[in-house]
Amino acid sequence: MEKKFKVGKTFVLGFGFFGVSIIWALYNAYVPIFLKQGFHFSSFIIGIIMTIDNIFAILLLPYLGAMSDRTRTKLGRRRPYILAGAPFAAVFFILIPYATLKQSVFLMMSTIILMNLAMAVFRTPVIALMPDIIPSKFRSQANGIINFMGGLGALFVYFGGKKLYDANIAYPFIVGGLVMLVASLIVVIFVNEDKPVLNESESENSAPISLKESFKALLDNLSDVIRGEKSLLFVLLAIFFWFIGYNALETFFTSYAKFYLHIKASTGALILGMFVLSFMVFSLFAGFIGAKKGRRKTIQSGLFIVTLIMISSLFVKNFMAFAILFFIGGFGWALVNVNSLPMVVDMTTLEKVGGYTGLYYFFSQAANIIAPPFAGFLIDLFGYPALLVFSSVFFILAFLMMSFVRRGEIIEDEEQYAASL
Repeated sequence: MEKKFKVGKTFVLGFGFFGVSIIWALYNAYVPIFLKQGFHFSSFIIGIIMTIDNIFAILLLPYLGAMSDRTRTKLGRRRPYILAGAPFAAVFFILIPYATLKQSVFLMMSTIILMNLAMAVFRTPVIALMPDIIPSKFRSQANGIINFMGGLGALFVYFGGKKLYDANIAYPFIVGGLVMLVASLIVVIFVNEDKPVLNESESENSAPISLKESFKALLDNLSDVIRGEKSLLFVLLAIFFWFIGYNALETFFTSYAKFYLHIKASTGALILGMFVLSFMVFSLFAGFIGAKKGRRKTIQSGLFIVTLIMISSLFVKNFMAFAILFFIGGFGWALVNVNSLPMVVDMTTLEKVGGYTGLYYFFSQAANIIAPPFAGFLIDLFGYPALLVFSSVFFILAFLMMSFVRRGEIIEDEEQYAASL
């Protein structure tokens, strides 16, 4: 019996990504400004602080992904982690601007660390829900919808957050934290996970996993990546490179706007909002384009567009030109981002989806650890225009890596594919 694409269920699932995107959009847009103005840190130090979430991701996401694979509760495999992490993440996120106003480095760093730890608890499980309930042939389309919802969350920040931020720096964090919590609860309440039928050997593997075992599993997966057919290695390297380029831009663009273009930080966030608006709209189509034209070719087309936009942006300084360029760039980023996770999870079996989702995030978060301090160092050395050059170089490297990818397209017969692995 052919499975159908559950559009409504996918939109509801997208609320998880909607909430997470609100948090990270606010965090990346305004926390670097807080650290620069409130504590007078250099861009290099700010970059190091902005990697805390990524360090937690490297340490915990593989473990939590593998752990959620083995979790068996009445709520399913993934939803208990959402309930455990989202409420604490919301509370500590709301406290960030108040820690800034207190001018206490200890309070600021404690709040940031605890907020990032809580976010790490449920990030991989909420993303792994998509391949849990969506067959391979529909995963690009489903990821398009989920990224649309994520884009909607970021758009909520960049457009709606401007007035809130200009009124009081705490208002966007209060509203964002509460909206994330409500969005997470919507996923928990309305998304009933498809419960896989386990055979005896799979039941034995459902026992709790230790942190040591999870890293062993990660190392085993990495070993398979290096020793096996090289497509997975190259797509993961591409993910690593393009997230270096994108994370640097996301972390420092509002600073670029304020300290180089001499416009409000909230206006810089509005320019990023144009990127996200385009990303959100075209995410709905990017999955269908990837399914029809091929994921690799679609991703390479997107990388070409984004690189061209970064290079062009070096020569403009007014709001309208940036808005137009970034709107076009968002289309390219949709082609890249929507089709990448389906490529990775379609290189494994359903039982390892959580682990491979963790592998995807291992490479993306490793990139995000490197990007902010590296980009910040170059900004300190050469000035803010170095940001756009930096991003362009890594998007080009990602394009080159994708040229060597030969797998990860849609799987028509998942059972036959699983038997071949």
